[in-house]
Amino acid sequence: MHATALPTPVQPAFAAPPAAVHQGVEFDADLLRRLGKSGPRYTSYPTADRFDDSFGYRDYLHAVAGLRTRGGARPLSLYLHIPFCDTVCYYCACNKVVTKNREKAATYLAYLKREIAMQAALLSSSSEVEQLHFGGGTPTYLSDEQMEDLTSHLRRTFRFAPDAAGEYAIEVDPRTVSPARVHSLRRQGFNRISLGVQDFDADVQRAVNRVQPESDTRAVIDAARAAGFRSVSIDLIYGLPKQTLDTMRATLDKVVAASPDRIAVYHYAHMPHLFKPQRRIIDAEMPDSATKLAMLQLCIERLDAAGYVYIGMDHFAKPDDDLAVAQRQGRLHRNFQGYSTHADTDLVACGVSAIGAVGATYSQNVKTLDAYYDLLDQNELPVARGARLGVDDLLRRSLIQKLMCQFEVSIPALEQAFPIVFRDYFAPELARLRKMEEDGLLTIGAEWLTVSSKGRLLIRNICMVFDRYLAARPDGPRHSQTV
Repeated sequence: MHATALPTPVQPAFAAPPAAVHQGVEFDADLLRRLGKSGPRYTSYPTADRFDDSFGYRDYLHAVAGLRTRGGARPLSLYLHIPFCDTVCYYCACNKVVTKNREKAATYLAYLKREIAMQAALLSSSSEVEQLHFGGGTPTYLSDEQMEDLTSHLRRTFRFAPDAAGEYAIEVDPRTVSPARVHSLRRQGFNRISLGVQDFDADVQRAVNRVQPESDTRAVIDAARAAGFRSVSIDLIYGLPKQTLDTMRATLDKVVAASPDRIAVYHYAHMPHLFKPQRRIIDAEMPDSATKLAMLQLCIERLDAAGYVYIGMDHFAKPDDDLAVAQRQGRLHRNFQGYSTHADTDLVACGVSAIGAVGATYSQNVKTLDAYYDLLDQNELPVARGARLGVDDLLRRSLIQKLMCQFEVSIPALEQAFPIVFRDYFAPELARLRKMEEDGLLTIGAEWLTVSSKGRLLIRNICMVFDRYLAARPDGPRHSQTV
């Protein structure tokens, strides 16, 4: 994990494949039942559970210093974590603080601004911010005045790309924002908005402690369009208590009628041994495995019929959305916020538990408010752990990125970017992939490793073959099911 960092290799110039990529997926229930297992979501490689606490603040400073010597500043992507929520949603696995005491948010905001200023002093002079993402928790837990204060602070300390060139996103809970607040968010610089919905069925909502009338969601969507947001996204979850095929069908009909630009359909990962709120979910009310697979099939078929493109993993987008365009052009990227159109950036993360990626490193902040405040009081960035990537990590990260985002890898391009002979270097992995090839998940050609429409739903399984950390220490139930 802590091999000596080497210069980042040239990024592969992936050529267009010999034939157009088919955007659909093939649903094979028997295959999915047989091959589904626990595995990473690959928002990074190595994955966050492999980070080491021997990586700290000074290692991060060393990584930032390395940016100045590599020549040419890359754009920046900023992630801000707002951990607060009014109430707890039982399915939630996020790092959050559930409280109605608004003073806690005021204190946090003061420290967050301090961290932002420290990061800006290190990075902002030579790089422009092209991407901003507010996550949580519930970012709109902050009042409108607090959000105005925070976004103004960001723009004083960092240099942002113009609105038309940047992607500035915020996650909102429709229960906490009015149409007027949506317009205010747009004036504050956000141009993409993501809404948590999960399910429109009233019984399901009560079972997970998230009662959210459809009218609230539609009001936010209508306000976002009127305010000029470039993209509206909706998050759904299948596998929740009291969900049935009928409730899922009704929810999908309402979502399609709302016509968001992007839709994420997540498989609920029930891990009550790791996430205490999930212990309030009644196991007897959970749909069985066969029903969950049928729900997934229903989602794919319904969204395909509505004209959405399957981007990968849990994500769908309209054909003219930036994600779909980036995928067709080979520019799609994946990071801790999911799929992104901005690949060549350094990710700077602020707030408790936030994860950044600068140069050939990852770093994660401390996870509690007290530890966060203590370190900032000592004028130290609150880095708790991380990873310094060696050449093998960078190679495998590049390969996994292309599989996750494009469903194919150009073998000559990878060999050009890294000093390897693909078939020799990955001989053990290719032997394991032969079985997947027999199952019809992919083809291994002379120049291309190509995932089939049948294999797209099992892309995590395919990527796991190239994960040397999994090979060294197979995982138990720390990850969600791959399908």
